Amino acid sequence: MDLPLAGLRVLDLTLARAGPTCVRHLSDWGAEVVAVQPPGPGGDLLARDGFDYQNLHRNKRFVSLDLKSEKGREAFLKLAARADVLVENMRAPVKRRLKIAYEDLRPLNPRLVYGSISGFGQDGPYAGRAGVDQIAQGLGGLMSITGEPGRGPMRVGVAVNDILAGTLLAYAILVALYERSRTGEGRYVHTSLLEAQLFLLDFQAARWLIAGEVAGQTGNDHPTLAPMGVFPTADGSVNIAASSQAQFARLCEVAGRPDWISHANWSSGSRRAQDRAALNAAISEETVKRPSAWWVEALEGAGVPCGPILSIDQVFADPQVRHLAMAAPVDHPRLGPIHMLDSPINMEGLATSIRSAAPLTAEDTDAVLEELGYGPEAIAAMRAAGAI
Repeated sequence: MDLPLAGLRVLDLTLARAGPTCVRHLSDWGAEVVAVQPPGPGGDLLARDGFDYQNLHRNKRFVSLDLKSEKGREAFLKLAARADVLVENMRAPVKRRLKIAYEDLRPLNPRLVYGSISGFGQDGPYAGRAGVDQIAQGLGGLMSITGEPGRGPMRVGVAVNDILAGTLLAYAILVALYERSRTGEGRYVHTSLLEAQLFLLDFQAARWLIAGEVAGQTGNDHPTLAPMGVFPTADGSVNIAASSQAQFARLCEVAGRPDWISHANWSSGSRRAQDRAALNAAISEETVKRPSAWWVEALEGAGVPCGPILSIDQVFADPQVRHLAMAAPVDHPRLGPIHMLDSPINMEGLATSIRSAAPLTAEDTDAVLEELGYGPEAIAAMRAAGAI
């Protein structure tokens, strides 16, 4: 399939989750990715065939190169010279010590778009620190606004900063490639887990920066709107979002409580937010009388957003999720038929292509080196020297 990024050469030096997430965006839309790993076994079979590794490293070819050796570095520089994009998420001092930072490679390939993800930024007082998602969640304020009041800080259940930082870097790379189409010059683009986290705060950040309000934990309730949250039903719970005046009036009618509309404390959005506890308690007394499916159907029919709260297995059995085809079938060479999470980006007339599962080891080393002009004897000598 002739995907939009077909022919784009990406050199992948990433580890963990944020960097591979960026590269996955590019490879899913056709980029030709060569991932570099150090020589060695490269992890055991269980890890390589595990769900997370397969999720992150599909559609790649892997090579082993010792960047500290003369021959390994020579091969790496040949790869960098022909690459359109390089993506890495090392700590800044590490890539400078290896002499593979942007300033090292730009003279070799001025068209190179070099993308970096760090924990806290490429410079500044925290630049040398190693960063992981949960550290950024805490430092960036997310844990202070997640969870129920009085329960202490709470992490979000997925690595939101890794995922968002990878997505933002992929976006930055595409912007730089568009610029290159006009100027002929590459560019250094970078983001960090901390910057992604601050961006993710969105209105909660604006709430402080503009209004001077420090957000706290509100559990399942919306921080500023009411009623919007989780309500008990006869067989579980549902999410209800009826914060506008019209939506609240419709909720009152469906619940059989038209008297709520004229309730003095609930006559406007700001008053409902101030009296949230009493309002939520009143709504809960009604919602618990009927099952979740009844409320979803009745409220959606009345134009009030309402939805079930599903476990992960229920999510992928949901008819809308199945319609969106986010679980893509893949024929894995060792695991057999499996499903992988597909790209959430839709381009009419195109489907993303999960062309290959993640390889077990750096099995593409010889083939990639041959493409660079290395013959069998040179490859054997590199392997004997430990450069590959």
